[in-house]
Amino acid sequence: MKNLKLDMHFAAAAALCAAGAANAAVVYSGAVNFVCAIDIDGTYINVETAQLTNGPGAGVPGWDVNPYRASTGSGMNFFSPTGGGMVSAASGVGSALNLASGALIGSTSNFSSATSTIAFGSAAGQWQYGTTNIVGFRFVSSAGTTHYGWMRFLMGAQPASGNLVTRTVVDFAYESVAGASIEAGAVPAPGALALLGVAGLASRRRR
Repeated sequence: MKNLKLDMHFAAAAALCAAGAANAAVVYSGAVNFVCAIDIDGTYINVETAQLTNGPGAGVPGWDVNPYRASTGSGMNFFSPTGGGMVSAASGVGSALNLASGALIGSTSNFSSATSTIAFGSAAGQWQYGTTNIVGFRFVSSAGTTHYGWMRFLMGAQPASGNLVTRTVVDFAYESVAGASIEAGAVPAPGALALLGVAGLASRRRR
């Protein structure tokens, strides 16, 4: 009887795991580590298809995020299609903010309307050289619905002059549920993996 109850317990855990995986809302890219072109075209990114291509944009149908080289200085610009935008200090204009891990990205956030820059510095929201930075964004999916996501960039060391700061897309994620908010840096919950481990233990016990 004890073994039967144990087997039923593990079977229920495995079923819960499968249901959680099927209903998972955060879509995560995994490690990308794509080095962006430092030019006026930059990199075009379709977050739904996980396609990243260094310009021109015609190479990435339905692209959602476009980081490119600023014309002067050592920063970076973002260009966004209609309905898209990067989380900024103010709606329509302003710099794309470097978000703290866990910051909420959603309908109450401010978004740039088309083009936004970044600003380096030590104040909250400013970008840092030589480390990773997280930017929030919104995009219109292929189904025509608005979704929210985050993208992590590894920025190079501060140059002595010019604008040749290397920038690498490390990873990104978005919320698959239209209109639902997402936390900066959020990835699919590890609980499903833990339950998979429990199910595996049950299998070994039965054998």
